[in-house]
Amino acid sequence: MTTALVTEPETAGRADRERDTASASVFALAVFEARQLLLQIPLLVFGLLYLAYVGYGLFGHNEGMDAYPVLHDVDRSTQGGPELFAVALLVCVHRAALLNRRRGLEEQFGVLAMSPARRTLAHALSVVPFAVGVALVVDVQFARAALRPGAVGHGSVFELAVAPLTVLLAGGFGVLLARILPHPAAPLLFLLAIGLVAGLLPGGSGTHGVDWLWPAVLQNGGTPVPGELLGRPAGWHALYLLGLAVLSVCAAMLVAGGRARLLKAATAVALAAAVTGVVGQAAGDSTGLQARRKAEADHPATFQTCVERDGSRYCAYPDWKGWSVDWAGVVHRVRSEAGGAQATTRLTVRQRIQEITDLTTDATLPTSSTPGTVTVGTQWGGNRVPEFAVGVARVLVAGNERASVEMCDARPVTTMWLALATDPAPEDTFRRLRIDDSLSGPAAVLTPDGGSMSVSAQQTEVVRELFREPHDTVAARVKSHWRQLVSPHTTTTEAARLLGVKVPKGPDDCGEG
Repeated sequence: MTTALVTEPETAGRADRERDTASASVFALAVFEARQLLLQIPLLVFGLLYLAYVGYGLFGHNEGMDAYPVLHDVDRSTQGGPELFAVALLVCVHRAALLNRRRGLEEQFGVLAMSPARRTLAHALSVVPFAVGVALVVDVQFARAALRPGAVGHGSVFELAVAPLTVLLAGGFGVLLARILPHPAAPLLFLLAIGLVAGLLPGGSGTHGVDWLWPAVLQNGGTPVPGELLGRPAGWHALYLLGLAVLSVCAAMLVAGGRARLLKAATAVALAAAVTGVVGQAAGDSTGLQARRKAEADHPATFQTCVERDGSRYCAYPDWKGWSVDWAGVVHRVRSEAGGAQATTRLTVRQRIQEITDLTTDATLPTSSTPGTVTVGTQWGGNRVPEFAVGVARVLVAGNERASVEMCDARPVTTMWLALATDPAPEDTFRRLRIDDSLSGPAAVLTPDGGSMSVSAQQTEVVRELFREPHDTVAARVKSHWRQLVSPHTTTTEAARLLGVKVPKGPDDCGEG
């Protein structure tokens, strides 16, 4: 009886020590394999390329629209960068897991206390440091954008998790391939199969459920929209990727001979998580979301916050209200160049969005006919600033945006002068605003609603001549002849005479641009 009481604790203690030793061995092997992976040339090359790509994005261009990031677009822009690195990791992990087999050491390793399943787990864990590294890079990318003074919106932790989860998934697949297809060409065959499936499935054509089976679903390139209207199942997608990554590791351990109850339970939980994520992300846009999108596009005033600045009203969606100071600066600059009552007229600057059908399309909005209302978009900086200046000027000159569409007289000249008179490089900016990037002939000038305003060849010539004259001289002439310059009955030739610049030769081609 006494012997039994002494032996049972000793046996239990020995089992605990063996488990601790086995766990320590797994982690030690994982650390060793991680170091070996770091020395693999493909992983090193693609890792450096990824860091160079991120570094260029962080420090290579911080002006223009990059100075005014929309954070709920920035978070998903972090997802595509590490894809090639993840592919390289898959190949290198597969190669590392087959190293013993290639060197004929599998039989020698078979006599060790560490089972093949535990060695498989160690190879899977060797990927974790790389996933953590990618997570840190992603955090730096997002933090850099969020700390900029012009940043708006709110990021999603689930969107930011996609890049590191993609790396984990690639490592898991690399280990699984090593166990079920122990051949050096297996990763290439796997990638070719993925490419074939991608070509056959209807993804990328609006098939929501299929699109979201891929690790990264960027949906970028379109005009930013309010965060609550995105409709991206980011949480479900993160659950799907995490479940699939864990499931691939568990499957690899099962193939390697693992039979522990904990492993089987983890496999079941991972499978359930992956399936739940697939079901959750496959639903698509709900009826309620579609109705909200239409309502915010058709009746923006209901969902916006308005502030008064210098006698004008600025209305924006909640995420963008901080930009009203920048908008007010442009309005003040343009309005100070105007004459008559327009120099003090009250404007309403209203943010507008297109009804959302997808997140990859640039918005082209219907031209507003509301008097004194200027459209502003959800992007700022770069070319968007002079485009907005043109939008303000055309409303001051024509009264509303729709009336400015068919201006075929002196008013386009007046509009372009107001918009660019105080620009540091008016001719260069004028060129960038024109769709054909020219400074001669007829052309369409970009406006903030995504449309354009026609400027004839004669009007272009007069505008260029105005930019070459002293600013104060032209400004005085604009204000003294304001009534004639905003009249639809004043021709381009008459405008040139009133403003004291060379009269263009030949007939006016107004309406041909």
